[in-house]
Amino acid sequence: MINFNGNISKEDQIISFKNRGFNYGDALFETIKASFGKLLFWEDHYFRLMASMRIMRMEIPMSFTMEFLEEQIKNTLQANSLLNASARVKLIVNRVEGGLYNPTDNAVDYLIQVEAIATDFYLIHKTDYEVDLFKDYFVSPSLLSTLKTNNRALNVVGSVYASENNLHNCFILNTNKHVVEALNGNLFLVKGKLIKTPPLSDGCLKGIMRKQIIEILNQMPDYEIEEASISPFELQKADALFITNVITGIQPITKYRKKEYSNTLAEDLIKKLNVKIRLSN
Repeated sequence: MINFNGNISKEDQIISFKNRGFNYGDALFETIKASFGKLLFWEDHYFRLMASMRIMRMEIPMSFTMEFLEEQIKNTLQANSLLNASARVKLIVNRVEGGLYNPTDNAVDYLIQVEAIATDFYLIHKTDYEVDLFKDYFVSPSLLSTLKTNNRALNVVGSVYASENNLHNCFILNTNKHVVEALNGNLFLVKGKLIKTPPLSDGCLKGIMRKQIIEILNQMPDYEIEEASISPFELQKADALFITNVITGIQPITKYRKKEYSNTLAEDLIKKLNVKIRLSN
């Protein structure tokens, strides 16, 4: 069951061929983890969505309060019998039909999809996880590249490349040849007590989990967190690499090319992340 503008119905009764998200990529989305009816980091997701809608010059309805959208998500979870389970929530906002590149109206529709996931809180993943660089196409760093729009062609082609080469993921580069992020999450690099993550000005996604990890690291006096450009040459010199997103939490990288890594810090961060979630109840 899907929620379209507050109406919950079957999945095959929703999208028009004229949908602007389908035709022009004129849409934004938030992927949210729900755990037993609690939307993790919901406030951060909400404010990122509102800021992104303003950047896209979409009209924000007066009804789009944090409480209203939370209620609509929970209604959708309930309709799919997922209020007492863990779920991946996808909230999509697209401009209403009309116009070509230039829309005739800046009003929006919203759509909510949910599906069950196995884990309630975040777990450390100790399985092998090998990555490489994807160098066929590059991110052009700008404010638009930090948004979660449904223009994800680079990520799709990169994911096909990773699958064809028996990789679990790839790093993508910007036009300045800096490492921006992974195909499905933000990158953190550990070298001694220094931890680096690419700045938003390099074109990486303004990740919700990225924000949580930076906040946790700022409370760990033994480490220094720095938002700074990362060159491909730094990857093999690092002590550890890990990827973050709101569904997986933290994914340690075990191998990049010929270099293998430990995941000690990632294990510690996962524990602190779960404590942060429990304390926010």
